[in-house]
Amino acid sequence: MKLIVGLGNIGPEYAGTRHNIGFMVADELARRWNASEAWKKADNAYYLEKRVPEKIILIKPTTYMNLSGAAVHDFAGFYHLQPEEVLVIQDDMDLPVGTLRIRKKGTSGGHNGLKSIERALGSQEYPRIKVGIGHPAHEEKAVISHVLHRFDGQDRETVERLVQKAADAVEDWMQGVSVNEMASRYNVKPPKKKAEPAPDEAGEKDLEK
Repeated sequence: MKLIVGLGNIGPEYAGTRHNIGFMVADELARRWNASEAWKKADNAYYLEKRVPEKIILIKPTTYMNLSGAAVHDFAGFYHLQPEEVLVIQDDMDLPVGTLRIRKKGTSGGHNGLKSIERALGSQEYPRIKVGIGHPAHEEKAVISHVLHRFDGQDRETVERLVQKAADAVEDWMQGVSVNEMASRYNVKPPKKKAEPAPDEAGEKDLEK
């Protein structure tokens, strides 16, 4: 028995925002399983069940990010799961857009959803898939605006590819692939951005006039 937790905020106004990476991956998994219309409603989450052959439960908490642990507590407690049997998919501001990191355990790193899950599990030793969303200026209002903003342009294309890779990693975990092996397969750095072409001499002279 395993539990997969996609983190995000419920509601159409949050769909596709940076803080909803976990929901994006959960929705991709549901699409792959032909279960996009099969989500069931529990007290604190939407959930799906699948067997591979062991039972897998995929959830999207409906409590909003800061209280995500309530849903994890409900499901992990009911099925008597250990922290290592709970895989969390999250956004990470400390990673550049285009970065995927899989970790066996770790701190919350200031992520409110992870703080809530740590309290629910009484442990930091649960695996997580971290998708980089980049970091704005270190100022509270800027951070809130950033995580609730949608991806656009090249970032959107990059994140769409990462959502696919994250879903691949989840399905490997469901099949019993170790977290360390997942990390070696899927941890990726963002692609290097192309350098801006240097202005030609004529252009420079024109600018000087």
